Amino acid sequence: MRNNEIRTAVAELQELYAQADTIKALIVERESAIKDEMDAREIETLDLGNCVIRWTSQVADRIMTRDVKEYLKSMNVLDKFIKSVYSKRFSIA
Repeated sequence: MRNNEIRTAVAELQELYAQADTIKALIVERESAIKDEMDAREIETLDLGNCVIRWTSQVADRIMTRDVKEYLKSMNVLDKFIKSVYSKRFSIA
């Protein structure tokens, strides 16, 4: 690809990124409206015939990695469990 072709591709990508952000915002807006309506009706499941919508509470147990790291660091064992990972990153600025 020549620089001119890359510029065109980047411009197209930037436009697609902008469209994606707009679409994501619309999705969040629609989901919020449905969630608000289900909360107002005090229901967790809504069967519409062609689909079933669930807005349910859940509990998840998560490891507090920051606390674990600090604890392991204080015991001088953290370095034994650290592994360097190499990757490539693509960005347009």
